[in-house]
Amino acid sequence: MKKIIALILFVFVVIGCKSKASIAEARAAEELSTRKIIESHYDSRNDFSSVYIRANTKYKDEKQSYTFTSEIRIQKDEKISVSIRFLGITMAKALITPTEVKYYEKNGNKYFEGDYSTLSKWLGTDLDFEKVQNLLLGKAMDDLRKGIYKNSIESKFYKLEETTSSATQKSFYFEAANFLIKKQRIEQPLQDRRLQVDYPQHKEYKEGILPLKIVIDALQGVEKTSIGLDYNSVTFNEKLSFPYSVPDGYERIYIN
Repeated sequence: MKKIIALILFVFVVIGCKSKASIAEARAAEELSTRKIIESHYDSRNDFSSVYIRANTKYKDEKQSYTFTSEIRIQKDEKISVSIRFLGITMAKALITPTEVKYYEKNGNKYFEGDYSTLSKWLGTDLDFEKVQNLLLGKAMDDLRKGIYKNSIESKFYKLEETTSSATQKSFYFEAANFLIKKQRIEQPLQDRRLQVDYPQHKEYKEGILPLKIVIDALQGVEKTSIGLDYNSVTFNEKLSFPYSVPDGYERIYIN
């Protein structure tokens, strides 16, 4: 159960909104330079300092499925708080900063405190604060301006494929109207591991364009874990609090 909670808290929680009207998109038709695709992706406006979100989160693997209510607070570039509730009861909570990751879960009365290197090793994929925040805000997890990519058109999307590493293969797919990211894929063939994040819809606010829905599939060998998110509400630029305290009697998890 602790890996389920960790995956949801640090990889698979995304912003939602009250209205289900999605922004219009376009098919990729003409060839563009890699530089043009990257610049257009980062031109998307995000004029806010904080976001408060409520979302429904569905988890499923080969043996079990759960439906949670997720509450997410983001103070941009500073901290992220995630609470997961089931039937109104807080089952897990996390506090994420650029240097530290903390979370606890009620199932088993466990808690974790550590840095991203420890957590990344445990989950099997590199994580840091910027990647988590980018994922939540509908941006490419990696800073595309720092990588080397080849581009193509695939299944109506502009595709950027990283060319600097053979051990980890990364691909990013964009629609052609606002160059919103539609899919991110990270593959580690030697470990038979793949993470794919799909963004079926987006919505435009005066503060910017954010994801409306998200679907995540994590595969390890023949095992598959899926996360689907349906969104309820989002508000911007409120003064947020980030309360966090581990309940008494919980046992600390140490990850080797």
